[in-house]
Amino acid sequence: MKAVEIKPDIYWVGAIDWAIRDFHGYVTPNGTSYNNYLILDDQITLLDTVKYDFADVTIDNIKGLVDPARIKNIIINHIENDHVTSIEKIMALTPHATIYITEKGRKGLDRFFDISKWDIKIVKSGDSLNIGKRNLLFLETPMLHWPDSMMTYVKEDKLLISQDGFGQHLASAGRFDDEFISSSSESALEDAVKDYYANILMPFGTLIKSKIAEIQKLGLEIDMIAPDHGIIWRQDPGKIINMYLDMANGKADLRVVIIYDTIWHSTEQMTLPLLQGIKDEGVDVKVIKLRASPISDAVKEFWKARGCLIGSPTLNNSLFPTVAEFLTYLKGLRPKNRMIGAFGSYGWAGGAVRDAYEEFRKMGLELSEPGMQVLYRPAPEDNQRCYEFGADFAKKVKEYHARFE
Repeated sequence: MKAVEIKPDIYWVGAIDWAIRDFHGYVTPNGTSYNNYLILDDQITLLDTVKYDFADVTIDNIKGLVDPARIKNIIINHIENDHVTSIEKIMALTPHATIYITEKGRKGLDRFFDISKWDIKIVKSGDSLNIGKRNLLFLETPMLHWPDSMMTYVKEDKLLISQDGFGQHLASAGRFDDEFISSSSESALEDAVKDYYANILMPFGTLIKSKIAEIQKLGLEIDMIAPDHGIIWRQDPGKIINMYLDMANGKADLRVVIIYDTIWHSTEQMTLPLLQGIKDEGVDVKVIKLRASPISDAVKEFWKARGCLIGSPTLNNSLFPTVAEFLTYLKGLRPKNRMIGAFGSYGWAGGAVRDAYEEFRKMGLELSEPGMQVLYRPAPEDNQRCYEFGADFAKKVKEYHARFE
């Protein structure tokens, strides 16, 4: 796609990656975009670059607007590979450019490139850069989601260039929220936001709240948010800020998600009466089989629901490998404000349900104990026990959910 003007003399010059389906283990069924921005002012300024594979795309977009040699400033908000690996190609075309980056960003950049030949200036929160008609304000956002991360605010345009914050993995012909909604739906956009947050930013809820509070304290007026992935928020930037605050506060739907795997279908059979018991208590419920679903999808559904039941058969006196993998992934995301329980089948001594609860305790989640176990395969009386277990879990989830209302 060619460059798109997002504000007067400010252009999106990025690239759309329609084909990517795996982003460091996070499944991206809708592709993604690598967004970067060019400001045409007295000092022409480029904000971020793109993934190396798309270097020629962003260079062509820049050349369609200006000779790259005229670029005076390059702002690097984040040094992850999908944003900075084309910097060497771009610097070769911009011999007089100065790079503005955080101290941690500079240290990281030095691990990837020979930066001794580049003019680099370190910036920190509160520093500003005048480029002519505009003033750029730098806001460090360490651990959102890397230590080097920062955002850049264009004061005169009320534009927040937010690097990975407020983004989504979406490949779209439309660059803006209203364009995407008109061609798809608002719910699809919200789902993409939650998917991105759950798999990337879930551990940083406290930091997100403090950073939004800092922006509000500074009194920054924001009428557009331009992230480094996905669509640009121009219709209602307050919507995405409020969504982030809700997610950072652990907001969830009154719902239970059953996440399981199975060997000979015994654990799978248990999900049916469990589901019915939950549903009959008036609680929405969704079922996900791990080997039939990407882990990132399971994490998203876990995050959206107030309660979760984990199902695992016992293998070698412990959790089934796919369930253990999911819990390891989830533990790293440090979830909060969720109720969880476990169920499963076993043939000899058991162990899966026991080990599941050990993992739950390490995560500090709200436990519903004891779990539910069935020897070999469910008999009619076991189905009844499963139904009652599901109904009881739904009651507990409703009580727990009420604490957050």
